[in-house]
Amino acid sequence: MQDFLGLDAVTLARIQFGFTVSFHFIFPSFTIGLASYLAVLNALWLKTRDETYLRLFRYWVKIFAIVFAMGVVSGIVMSYQFGTNWSVFSDKAGPVIGPLMAYEVLTAFFLEAGFLGIMLFGRSKVGEGLHMFATAMVAVGTAISATWILSVNSWMQTPQGFTIGENGQYLPADWMQIIFNPSFPYRLAHALTASYLTTALVVGGVGAWHLLRGRSRNTGVRVMFSMAMWMAAVVAPLQIFIGDQHGLNTLEHQPMKVAAMEGHFESHPDGAPLILFGLPDQDAQTVRYKIEVPKLSSLILTHSWDGALSGLDAVPRDQQPPVAIVFWSFRIMVGLGFLMMGVGLWSLWARWRGTLYDARWLHRLAVVMGPSGFVAVIAGWITTEVGRQPWVIYGHLATADSHSPLDAAAVGTSLIAFVVVYFLLFGSGVAYILRLMSKPPEPREARLKDGAGPMHAAGLGAVHGESSERGTAQ
Repeated sequence: MQDFLGLDAVTLARIQFGFTVSFHFIFPSFTIGLASYLAVLNALWLKTRDETYLRLFRYWVKIFAIVFAMGVVSGIVMSYQFGTNWSVFSDKAGPVIGPLMAYEVLTAFFLEAGFLGIMLFGRSKVGEGLHMFATAMVAVGTAISATWILSVNSWMQTPQGFTIGENGQYLPADWMQIIFNPSFPYRLAHALTASYLTTALVVGGVGAWHLLRGRSRNTGVRVMFSMAMWMAAVVAPLQIFIGDQHGLNTLEHQPMKVAAMEGHFESHPDGAPLILFGLPDQDAQTVRYKIEVPKLSSLILTHSWDGALSGLDAVPRDQQPPVAIVFWSFRIMVGLGFLMMGVGLWSLWARWRGTLYDARWLHRLAVVMGPSGFVAVIAGWITTEVGRQPWVIYGHLATADSHSPLDAAAVGTSLIAFVVVYFLLFGSGVAYILRLMSKPPEPREARLKDGAGPMHAAGLGAVHGESSERGTAQ
């Protein structure tokens, strides 16, 4: 097969799937956390009858509706690539992954779709109790969706519970082993916590933006910022702990991925250093200009200064993952994780001093960190998926043996089309979301007629936004 722009069909198919799934991953990582946040806001409104919580619910449910829609559209496009670009993988692994993905549709997606309309438009039509139930079901549905998808992906990382048929297909032998494979619990906890933390940072960033604009007397702004900072302070350290446990599980089942993350080209039988920074050179099998701490990697991963760690020299070069990508994506994820914890700790200190709504440098940092959750989850996904290479089903089916028999030009052309359409379509959606976020939650939204849904509220907010901002600033 001929190359397209110097790239073969397999590489182009991988780039296309990586591009589309990265776009898609942004939306569920937000809706999972935002759905739970909306459920909490609605419950607090019902319990306290404090209008602030209702205002915040109406404010964020508009954004949730748009993000949810973009997530559904991007997910449909992504799933088609299993058949177009990865037909061999779909044929061989279909008996295992097909039912699991169908369960995700039958349980999670139908649950979300069934109750979403009630959550968006049904408060005055079905009563507050059923509306609260619908809101909770949407939140549960997003978590169930993540559970099934992560079960599928975790099985590809740590496959078990299957046999291989005479035609080369992977056939289910034990569904419990397939679903609850060794990496699944850690990856599920890590992903869900990342979604909640991502949402907290977005909400905190929006609240901080309005505080910097002089809207500290707006109770909705104050409450959203306070709730977000509590979440960051609690969840960020928890996420670091879960990530550490996930790393230990990865070391047990995918040691070469960990070797790539750590930049260990050589095995270290008497304690491995922690390489903080450096430039991995896979051709020379070394990390150039490295800054390292002796034996600290062994202490973290084995809890012993002299713990033995295998390096990439334990496998042939054609079975090593692309080290530079994994090495740096892992550091981006970890670095952002510690910055998130720093934001949470700073907010606790400011809260203790009574300056949470006046600490302008904290607010500036919160604004900067607002999108950091999305960067971290994408960096984590890159670490996981690129670190698995050269396998699509770890240790069993190589990526190079999984793609469809397509010419590179066909895959390359569709990739270019995806890039153009995605940036135009989803770029417009993101721009509109940012426009909604730029306006503070106003009492006007709480006084809307009960039957008014979030799309109608968005229209009113766009019409009256300028005058509302002036009134708040005064």
